[in-house]
Amino acid sequence: MRTLLLAAALSLLAVPAIAQDKPTVETLLKQGYEVVGVFPSNAGPGLLLENDDDKLMMCFVAETPQSAEIVTQYCKPVR
Repeated sequence: MRTLLLAAALSLLAVPAIAQDKPTVETLLKQGYEVVGVFPSNAGPGLLLENDDDKLMMCFVAETPQSAEIVTQYCKPVR
């Protein structure tokens, strides 16, 4: 559990490695979303983010021992 929380905390500082027009953990946090859940998955650590309008986004982050940072793989809305 500590590893997941550490991954979530580090992901908040990650610089997105994909195009700016796609949502990332960083851009969603800047838009007022808050991390409301963290979970393990085969796609990498997952984060559930929610905004004041109760909109949910699920994001997955990744890192390797050789990577300089944790990056957002992708985010999708939860409907």
